[in-house]
Amino acid sequence: MEFADFIKIPMVDGVIMRRPFEGSVEGTLCVTGHHLILSSRKDQREELWLLHSAVDSIEKKLSGSGGSLYLRCKDFGVVQLDIPSADDCISVSSSVEQLSNIDDMTLKYPFFYRASFEVMEDGWQAFLPETEFGRSKECSDEWRLSYVNKDFQVCSSYPQALIVPKSVDDETVSKAATFRQYGRFPVLSYYHKDSKAVIMRCSQPLTGQNGRRCKEDEKLLNAVLGIGRRGYIVDTRAQSVAKMAQAKGGGYEPEAHYSQWRRIHQPIERRQAFHDSLIKLMEATSDGGASMDKWLSKFESSNWLTHVKDILTCACVVAQCVDKEGATVLVHGSEGLDTTLQVTSIAQLILDHDCRTVTGFEALVEREWIQAGHPFRSRCSKSAYAITKQRQESPIFLLFLDSVWQIWQQFPCSFEFNENFLVLLFQHAYSSQYGTFLCNNEKERVGHHLTTRTVSLWSFINRPEILQQYLNPMYDPNPAVIWPSVAPQSLSLWSGLYLRCQVNQRPGEEAWAEITKIREFDKELKAKVTKLRRQLASLEKEALSAGAILPSTLD
Repeated sequence: MEFADFIKIPMVDGVIMRRPFEGSVEGTLCVTGHHLILSSRKDQREELWLLHSAVDSIEKKLSGSGGSLYLRCKDFGVVQLDIPSADDCISVSSSVEQLSNIDDMTLKYPFFYRASFEVMEDGWQAFLPETEFGRSKECSDEWRLSYVNKDFQVCSSYPQALIVPKSVDDETVSKAATFRQYGRFPVLSYYHKDSKAVIMRCSQPLTGQNGRRCKEDEKLLNAVLGIGRRGYIVDTRAQSVAKMAQAKGGGYEPEAHYSQWRRIHQPIERRQAFHDSLIKLMEATSDGGASMDKWLSKFESSNWLTHVKDILTCACVVAQCVDKEGATVLVHGSEGLDTTLQVTSIAQLILDHDCRTVTGFEALVEREWIQAGHPFRSRCSKSAYAITKQRQESPIFLLFLDSVWQIWQQFPCSFEFNENFLVLLFQHAYSSQYGTFLCNNEKERVGHHLTTRTVSLWSFINRPEILQQYLNPMYDPNPAVIWPSVAPQSLSLWSGLYLRCQVNQRPGEEAWAEITKIREFDKELKAKVTKLRRQLASLEKEALSAGAILPSTLD
């Protein structure tokens, strides 16, 4: 089917666009295969360039001979289009509705997008497993890169290259995979250079009601610990939920067979609860006419910050086991695709200052989310405004970014990137011209040849002129472990994201721009002072060699 089959009307004149905190613009609206484009009548500038895939829901209101469309976007932005003709309004609405719900992956915009910039560094090659493992020379004595999953034969949601214990052969790993849901066997997530303790992740064991056992899985896990050492299994489910899973064929590691491991249940809600929570959160933030008490009540009942607190708490438990006790930790929930990745990612952010740099954070997202098989296509297909029956969507990645933002708020000088960087990643996870967040796993990406047919988001962001916009002017490298507070008074609503249509963000943006100028001026001043001191030192040296007597006060 061609895009033209979905477009009921390609162009409408006299359309007025309204957006929060911006003046209205009248112009010509064009409906293309991938975008809604509004060109201003006054100077022919393109005032709107909106991907259909960014639209979460469309509401139309007809009045008299005309009508209005309210486009609610996946990134919580809202665009109002006033269209002179009711028939045109219905046609545009129908077109965008169909174009924003095309399922065919090959018709997505990243397959048609051609970079308007010169690609200096190929983002597809920036964070390959082989490259990342090569940077961690400290762990090469005990760990190795395995290709047991070549051609995705063992696990369809894992990449082809994985890091496993050096003392365990591929046959053992392959058999251990049959004991884990979807074949997601334990793999290395993070290596702590000081204590040599590690964080591993996987899916739940398939013990079932009969208490099924897998000696290869036991061997794989015990090989990580060594003789006399103990480890922790952090289960992101409540104990009752884990027991219910056992009745369905899943379960948890029995202490009798994993005697060197202590199991900790640190409950985090499941994905459907997250989606329902986001819907309630956006309902609360959109209710501008509510009284203070009603607004606070609706916000609290969304439980959004409770989910953030649970994720941070669990991540802190994992980080404490590694940092304070030097103990190895295995993290899993049920599938190992959602809450598991939230916890392992945040734990690394707490422990490792490199993850708080731009490149380190990109590597973290690539390693712990994209390559680890988080199903972005399913989870980010819809956001807070859509009514859907798929029930696969969930703001898992958004909750991770929100958790990062909470830590960023508490340690504003410890991160190289700013708030806008996190917002950018959120936006591209839900709708993008780049291929980085497409598909559900590496197998699908390879099948669609993304590395040759699409452009990587990292290729765009890491260009110096672009990256400059996302740097934190207050950044002061902090090599220490940072421990975020999860007290209620320490967590707050991310207004720069959720309240973008209710609260004008320009004053804050202008303040940050001024801070950036001041910091740049400070850097220039320090550089000049350093240069003058070097020149002065050189003059002193020449004077002394010539036999001059310098005043003692000369500095």
